[in-house]
Amino acid sequence: MDYIRLGKTNALISRVAFGAMRLLDSEGENNAGAIVRKAYDAGINFFDTSRKTPETEKLLGDALYDIRKNVFLSTATASTSAEEIKEDLETSLMTLHCDTVDLYQFETEEFLPLPDGEDGIYKLFMNFKAENKAKSIGIVTTNFDLAKKAVESDLYDTIQFPFSMVSPDESVEIVKLCEEHDVGFIAMQPLGGGIIQNIPLAFGFLHQYESVIPIWGIQTQEELEQILYFYEHPPVIDEKFNQDVERIRNFFN
Repeated sequence: MDYIRLGKTNALISRVAFGAMRLLDSEGENNAGAIVRKAYDAGINFFDTSRKTPETEKLLGDALYDIRKNVFLSTATASTSAEEIKEDLETSLMTLHCDTVDLYQFETEEFLPLPDGEDGIYKLFMNFKAENKAKSIGIVTTNFDLAKKAVESDLYDTIQFPFSMVSPDESVEIVKLCEEHDVGFIAMQPLGGGIIQNIPLAFGFLHQYESVIPIWGIQTQEELEQILYFYEHPPVIDEKFNQDVERIRNFFN
């Protein structure tokens, strides 16, 4: 497994990241603990969840309990007041069985917390870092203008933004902007929210961007094995590959 630096976090992150939001539907031999440990044994060290899905926070926390120090763990809040966000983080830390998260993300579509904001949210984030309850702070959004503003502000360590082979051309602008500002880029919805069925093409497209870390939502060991296979055997980027990508892009755009 290759590892890259995640922007200002300075953490070395596996180029395959594990999104835990679908773990709730795992069962039998595909139980959450087994899948998470298989991912860890394969070299994946970035695990992502959110307070919006508290059940998966618990599943992930239980699965990582004895190897917590070896992984990069992120969770998120969608609350809109400082008081609620503080409560969310305390609950997340308890649920994840840890004293600190490596990345705490703010899910927002409407506003960006700023140092002089009356809401006090950005100040709270800085307090989390000072208290070592969160080592880094990031933004999760699907709003292009807000994502761009967050990166250009130089206030945040990471941005999580939709990026796949069916994303609008302007999405590449956010990737390049993150590189310029040393902001870690985490790609949500690498399968375009479920509309992309061709995994090799989806993986190959993202693998071209060395600074991008896609979050793959994984529910079964078979899905994990498929992602790991294409990591070890990435598609050849040639004229036919680009033609196939363009055909799918044109179909959905």
